[in-house]
Amino acid sequence: MEKVRQASHAGSWYTDNPTKLSSDLGEWLTATGLTKSPHVRGVIAPHAGYAYSGRAAAYAFANIDPTNITRIFILGPSHHYYTPKCALSTAKVYKTPIGDLPVDVEMIKEIRAMGKFGMMDLRVDEAEHSMEMHLPFLSKVFQGHDVKVVPILVGAVSAENEAMYGELLSKYVDDPNNFFSVSSDFCHWGSRFNYMHYDNNHGPIHKSIEALDKMGMDIIETGDPDAFNKYLLEFDNTICGRHPISIFLHMIKHSSSKIKINFLKYEQSSQCQTMRDSSVSYASAAAAAKSEC
Repeated sequence: MEKVRQASHAGSWYTDNPTKLSSDLGEWLTATGLTKSPHVRGVIAPHAGYAYSGRAAAYAFANIDPTNITRIFILGPSHHYYTPKCALSTAKVYKTPIGDLPVDVEMIKEIRAMGKFGMMDLRVDEAEHSMEMHLPFLSKVFQGHDVKVVPILVGAVSAENEAMYGELLSKYVDDPNNFFSVSSDFCHWGSRFNYMHYDNNHGPIHKSIEALDKMGMDIIETGDPDAFNKYLLEFDNTICGRHPISIFLHMIKHSSSKIKINFLKYEQSSQCQTMRDSSVSYASAAAAAKSEC
């Protein structure tokens, strides 16, 4: 029997009503006012419940021109399962309420043969939301197109291993038929996240959080994984997808394609005014190949 990863967060993190989901996604994508570009080769997008981050996430996915893309690598952080490695999915199909996405089993085999990747069982796969929250957007954008996914769960990877995985996967960046969907929220601020960095030079707390996030976003836009690592060491900003982002930066650095990341949208779940408040930040970016002149 085919192993199918169910849409385990549908009905809680987002609606499981196909008509409503398709309509919401379509509305958010249109509202961005962005045009599809064949140069967009990847995105960084949030993974919170759609009520919080759906509109912000749409700014990443609205850029995608699905015409020539046949394979999507999805890199998401692991929230519940500890592994010091990257782990590959054992599923054959990823379900969404608006259309299923087949897993590229051949590519999974090819990557597994590198000997550096673990495997995650279906239970771990279905418990994790970081990749699932990208799937309905991808299903919507790639509707009617023949596309397969390569889900990679990124564990608590050391800086050395981020570089190693980035180098191993970099060759896939050079194939314009490949696309990369990198999953991350930004600052998780407040006592419930054990993170309360506040620089009052910026005024209210939410402005300090924004300045901290924007500093990280600016560094990501330079494409320098070492500078991003240094920033994280200095400020310890609670960017939950720090490891997938770092691996993606190393992939770009080692590929022969010239890829530039640009952030398009930034939001916070609420505006923190006092030390009792809390918020999560959402940032969406597109990674585009510079057109050859």
